[in-house]
Amino acid sequence: MNAPRNTQYRHLEAHRIAGSAGAIIEGIDLSQELSDEVLNEVRAALLDNCVIFFRDQKITPAQQLAFARRWGDIHLHPFMEGMPDYPEILEIVKLPTDKKNFGGSWHTDQMFSPAPAMGTILYALEVPSAGGDTMFTNQYLAYESLSEAMRKMLDGLKVVCVGDNFKQHGGKSRKDRYSDVMSQMKVRDPGNVQTTSVHPLVRTHPETGRKSLFVGGHVQHFDGMTDEESQPLLDFLMKHSIRPEFTCRFRWETGSLAFWDNRCVQHFAVNDYPAETRIMHRITIQGDVPY
Repeated sequence: MNAPRNTQYRHLEAHRIAGSAGAIIEGIDLSQELSDEVLNEVRAALLDNCVIFFRDQKITPAQQLAFARRWGDIHLHPFMEGMPDYPEILEIVKLPTDKKNFGGSWHTDQMFSPAPAMGTILYALEVPSAGGDTMFTNQYLAYESLSEAMRKMLDGLKVVCVGDNFKQHGGKSRKDRYSDVMSQMKVRDPGNVQTTSVHPLVRTHPETGRKSLFVGGHVQHFDGMTDEESQPLLDFLMKHSIRPEFTCRFRWETGSLAFWDNRCVQHFAVNDYPAETRIMHRITIQGDVPY
């Protein structure tokens, strides 16, 4: 592999896939229980690269769940049903007859929760012959590349994030949107789970201490402002946050696993495989309250 090798690790190799973010990790078998020392190196690689990828993994749902639990408690999706035997795992299926895909817009997972997901672990069981990539964008860089005056203005703003009835979908619920275009994705009633939250537009990573933009498809408007007042600046920030130089793109293979840090990246599942099937297993890990 010609990608630069990160030599700071003893138990793994990290090969960057882009200048902005993303690294393929070699030397790790996720079907085995990792020692604390190895897990600490995986954590360091995640913090260094924002998203890390593992190829040629052969893991069961139980093994994926065991790995995820090493990072914290599991975050259950309030709107989507998990697998019958593993409710903590969301099976993401797109069939050739489905018109839309799950996650097909720039977003951060569970941003609408009071404590959004720290990380997401996505494992590929079946992928199309071409297409179905996932893109990521580094929100540290998005924030740091803004002018000093803009950063000062944004530092005090908060955003209202919702989990359903997105205004960009005309206020239609997930259930109404998914029923005709994503046949295998099962929506549930969230009950009394909080699915609208207010978060700082600029958040500080609790482990690295770096600031990043905290925007995405769940954002509706600035706290205390109307939609009309909010939208021009939100439009700029969303466009800015996904500039090409902030992004990387991952080509899935069966057995690939991605682990991304929702505290500093957005992601986008590309829907460019209309006649093929894609099946993934997703687990999200509980995070903390953004500050």
